[in-house]
Amino acid sequence: MAKDSSFDIVSKVDLPEVTNAISIAKKEIQTRYDFKGSKSDITLDKEELVLVSDDEYKLEQLKDVLISKMIKRGVATRNIDYGKIENASGGTVRQRAKLIQGIDKENAKKINTIIKNSGLKVKSQVQDDQVRVTGKSRDDLQQIINAIREADLPIDVQFINYR
Repeated sequence: MAKDSSFDIVSKVDLPEVTNAISIAKKEIQTRYDFKGSKSDITLDKEELVLVSDDEYKLEQLKDVLISKMIKRGVATRNIDYGKIENASGGTVRQRAKLIQGIDKENAKKINTIIKNSGLKVKSQVQDDQVRVTGKSRDDLQQIINAIREADLPIDVQFINYR
């Protein structure tokens, strides 16, 4: 009897890379002409980004700078859930952005549907905030990985523990 192969589907954000992207974005903001004299700042509070700027236009520019730095560092930008823009002290505006870690039940159902619709002989089960896929054929598992990559999921997923 052949041993089953498996892999896990997870959704994680690399926090050290986010910290690096924030520090690079802060350096760029300090040198950019359009941010001279601005009260723009980006901070990471546990798993939540806090963006502060003078007005909504500068806040959008601040987000663009941060997102470009995160993309260069290989951080998934689909795993950022932006909150609403609120007024802060000193005539500034603030926006909080939550970093999504793990696969919620709704997205796990979507992934399971993709796997079932593939028609391949594999099993999938949800384990906390990840999905484990097992099957006898490694080729089937590779096809599942390709199908999930091609699917338009609202979160970015990674494939780990492939054995």
